[in-house]
Amino acid sequence: MATAAFFYLFAVLAVASAAMVILAKNPVHAVLFLILTFFNAAGLFILLGAEFLAMLLIVVYVGAVAVLFLFVVMMLDVDFAELKAGFIKNAKVGALVGGVVLAELVALFAFQGLQIAPAKVLAAATPSDISNTEALGRLIYTKYVYFFQGSGMILLVAMIGAIVLTLRHREGVKRQSIAAQVARGPATAMSIVKVPSGGSVIPAAKSKEAAE
Repeated sequence: MATAAFFYLFAVLAVASAAMVILAKNPVHAVLFLILTFFNAAGLFILLGAEFLAMLLIVVYVGAVAVLFLFVVMMLDVDFAELKAGFIKNAKVGALVGGVVLAELVALFAFQGLQIAPAKVLAAATPSDISNTEALGRLIYTKYVYFFQGSGMILLVAMIGAIVLTLRHREGVKRQSIAAQVARGPATAMSIVKVPSGGSVIPAAKSKEAAE
């Protein structure tokens, strides 16, 4: 009974906060509602016995993605009024898609009923003597280790590609050249200048340019 009560509590709050992400006029408030949605979704994962996914949702999405959205919105000063200008034009299509999803959910609950049995799901998915996190780690690093390493390589290539595509070399910008720094010797690193009495270390040509 308590499990069902917490399920409906987390589900209602998740749906309400997700709706506020779209309806909020202030973009900062929308990001805060998005964080609340992630927390409620993490609560649903805990009820299903998937504590690793709940922790991942909070650490990765709340701790990195949502905060990144917040900083991007605050720094770039995005004009959300202009972005939402076409909302009314596409409202009919959005209402149609939402109606189809709602009809599917109603049909699912009508067919399966509203009974919640996370214990049966947990017993079927995870052995009883280990936790969900340990079972997931055993699968990833044994049976699916090559797929896991392959996905890591794909993400690494995507990151390098994004850096290469967005890197721009502008003229007149001083950049560090490590090869030139390493190749410097005493002859190019320093110069010995005999300063006359009452004179300056700046050569005559350079002092004339500075005076001009």
